[in-house]
Amino acid sequence: MRLDIKVNAYRKPLETAGTLVHGRRKKWSTEFWMLLPSMILLAVISIFPFLYMIYASFMDYSLSFDEPTFNGMKNWEKVLTNDTFWASWGRTAVYALCGLSLEMLIGVGMALLIYVLPKARNLILTLWMIPLFVAPVVVGLLGRFLLNSTYGLYAWLFRLIGVETEILGNVSTALPAIILMDVWEWTPLITMIVFAGLQSLPEEVLEAAEVDGAGYVRRLIHVIFPLISRTILLALLIRMMDILRFVDTIKITTEGGPADSTKVIGYHLMEVAFRFQDFGSAAALGLSMLVVTIFLGQQFVRFMRKGEE
Repeated sequence: MRLDIKVNAYRKPLETAGTLVHGRRKKWSTEFWMLLPSMILLAVISIFPFLYMIYASFMDYSLSFDEPTFNGMKNWEKVLTNDTFWASWGRTAVYALCGLSLEMLIGVGMALLIYVLPKARNLILTLWMIPLFVAPVVVGLLGRFLLNSTYGLYAWLFRLIGVETEILGNVSTALPAIILMDVWEWTPLITMIVFAGLQSLPEEVLEAAEVDGAGYVRRLIHVIFPLISRTILLALLIRMMDILRFVDTIKITTEGGPADSTKVIGYHLMEVAFRFQDFGSAAALGLSMLVVTIFLGQQFVRFMRKGEE
C-alpha cells in the first residue's frame, strides 16, 4: 500500500512534466509551420535576389546573348574609381542634409502646432497629409509644369516683372528645386509620425510639469522632446533610407542634368543598369549603397539605445 502511494507520488510530476514537454513541442511545431510560408516568401523575394546580386557583382554581366563570365573585382574597381560615383554620393549627402533638415524642422514644428490646437486637429492633419497621396511621378510632372522656363507658371509670373528664370536648367538651382519638391511631398510623413508620438505622451507627466510651474518652452525642452526623441529618430531613419533610393522626381524633371548637377546615387545606379546595361557594375553599386544604408541604420539604432540607457 505504501509502495503504491510512493509510485503515484512520483508518477504525477512525471506526467505533468511529460505534458509540458509535449505541449512545448507541439507549440514549437505549430509556430514553425505557421512561419514557414513567410520564411519561404522571404527567401524568394529577398534572400535569393540579394545572393544573386552578390554573384552578379563579380560577373561581366550585360544584356547580351553571351553567358555572364567571372571577372573578379573588375566591377568593384570600375565603380570605386569612377568620379561620377563619388560625385553622386556627394550630391546625395547634400540632398540628404538639406532635405532632411528642412523636413524635420517643418514636420516637427507642424506636429507640435497641430497637437496644441484646441479644435479641428483631424481636419488640419488630413489637409496637411494631401501631398503624401500624390505619386512621386506626379510630383515630378507638377514641378516641371511649374518651373519649366518655357511654359512653367513661375517662369510666366517672373516674365511679367521682366525677370527671365531657368530654375531646372541652371546648375546652381536645379538640385535645390528638387530638394524643395521632396520637402513638399514628404514633410507630412514626419508630421504624422511625430504627431503619433505626441499623442502617446503620458498626460500625468505633462500635468505634473505644468503644476510645477514649467512654461510651454521648458516643458517642450525638458519633457516633450526627450519623450519623443526616439520617435523623431525613427522618422529620420525612415526618410534617410528613402532618400538613398530617390529617383522618380529627378527622372521626370531633369534626368540627372544639367551637367549631372542632380545626379544622386540612386539615379546613377539606375543609369548604369538600364541605360548602359552594365548589370555587373550596377550590382556592385547597389551593394555599396546597401553597405552605407546598413551602417547608417546601425548608427541610428545605437543612438536610440543610448537614449534608452
